[in-house]
Amino acid sequence: MVLTKEQITKFKNRLEELKAQMTHLIRDTIEDVRATDEIKGYSQHQADEGTDDFNRTINLQLSGNEREILQKIEIALDKIDQGTYGTCDLTGEEIPLKRLEAIPYANTTVKAQEMLEKGLL
Repeated sequence: MVLTKEQITKFKNRLEELKAQMTHLIRDTIEDVRATDEIKGYSQHQADEGTDDFNRTINLQLSGNEREILQKIEIALDKIDQGTYGTCDLTGEEIPLKRLEAIPYANTTVKAQEMLEKGLL
């Protein structure tokens, strides 16, 4: 099933909303990490410093995950512009509509993703 122009427009709008959300989350996370760095040294106890470091690590890890999703969103938007959105990058098959509705930045079919994760592709 080829996506209609209406469906593509719907996905593009959703991807742009997700992009704005991810950009905002990344910006907030970076600001939190910077604020933590600025107040570092004010902790009175080593355990408090350990907690601060743990929280900073979690924030950085989340930021990395958010950046990965943001990159996938940008790739999906590029694919819309190129007219290849909804096509699996690995097999060339159409990505089912239900998968795109669940993960609008998906670039593979479930089957191809499973094979990739198993090291078969």
